[in-house]
Amino acid sequence: MPRRINTHGGGARTNANGLHFEQSTNLDDLLFSAGYEVVNHEVFLNDALLGVSVPKHALYSHFLNNHGINYKDYNSKKWLPDEAFINFTNNTAYIIEKKFQNSSGSVDEKLPNCDFKKREYQKLFDPLDIHVVFIYLFNDWFKQDMYDDTLEYIEDSGCNFFFNDLPLDAIGL
Repeated sequence: MPRRINTHGGGARTNANGLHFEQSTNLDDLLFSAGYEVVNHEVFLNDALLGVSVPKHALYSHFLNNHGINYKDYNSKKWLPDEAFINFTNNTAYIIEKKFQNSSGSVDEKLPNCDFKKREYQKLFDPLDIHVVFIYLFNDWFKQDMYDDTLEYIEDSGCNFFFNDLPLDAIGL
């Protein structure tokens, strides 16, 4: 049987589009453009240390491990956020997951997991007395009516979402 060309997206193209979305919404770039300084994951404003910006594995290597937290003591899996900001001024860890879509797909089924992931991250931060806020950053695809119930559920679960841009006040800055 001849190979059919994928005209609907998905696969490698979705990965490329999603990667571009992640890069174009980089937290460190946003912080820098707003006048903050980011040095070795540490975020400063006027030489005052405000917190740490740590993507994926850096959450563990640069923050949790340094505070005596071994994820295996709290979670059965190592969760990797797209980005995280631990704000020292309000003792809150902001977990940021970025979702890009340009056609229906498996991400639809992942969105309601925000409450579960928030709980898993909270287990890691409880010993440090740090509150966790879970945030989705979506592209415009998720503004469609077919996501109304999902977006409502995300809010009802105590999670947050924004489209395309993360306002700094959403992470306590």
